[in-house]
Amino acid sequence: MFIKEHQFERVRFELQQRPVEVLKVDHTSEGFVTVTFTGPLLAQFNSLSFDDHITFIFTNSQGETVRRDYTPRSFDTASCELAIEFALHANGDASDWARNAKPGDQAIIAGPKGSRIIPKDFDWHLLIADSSSLPAVARRLEELPVDTRVITLIQVEHDSDRRDFGHVPARDIHWANSHQALIDMVRAIQLPDGDGFSWVAGEHSFALQVRALLIERGQPTELMKAAAYWKKGTTNFHEKI
Repeated sequence: MFIKEHQFERVRFELQQRPVEVLKVDHTSEGFVTVTFTGPLLAQFNSLSFDDHITFIFTNSQGETVRRDYTPRSFDTASCELAIEFALHANGDASDWARNAKPGDQAIIAGPKGSRIIPKDFDWHLLIADSSSLPAVARRLEELPVDTRVITLIQVEHDSDRRDFGHVPARDIHWANSHQALIDMVRAIQLPDGDGFSWVAGEHSFALQVRALLIERGQPTELMKAAAYWKKGTTNFHEKI
């Protein structure tokens, strides 16, 4: 298969820790809370790719310092605001912190260390995610031109977590309520003709299975990115696959 050239770009940033405080809290749905932070050092914040990750540093209920990786959902350097969307799990330090967050709460944002910019000029894009990476998918859909063909497969814990991304003819969005249902969708998918990029993120074993299925269907590994945002039984896990 002929693969045309696409310009992938990697940009490095000076690693900084930025003290921030909570500006507002929005309970987006049953399974998500969006927390908007502010702080003067956010005037120099930058994130050039939808799947960048920052380290969120906070104090848990036991007074311990905890670090967790998250995707910057949106940011505005002019107003010094940064939003992070937290997936709420049944238990966990970060979920507990976000669930109880209120204006004035303090934290630290470190990073991102850099961005790997995935070009937008593919014939199509395939986005496959579980709930942990839904914020990254939402950001990508906002950033891609509306006439770009996008196929999106997303697993969420609750029906209320499904988003209305608007009716865009070039976008085909499917929802699943379990990892297995989403994997079954991937098994049944027919990749479109042309030159496309596949992006996969979620639980470790899930992301591995999806990556293997896409390779079986002929997706070139150089036109794919897969990452584990979490791993069952492990805390603070993030790994490129």
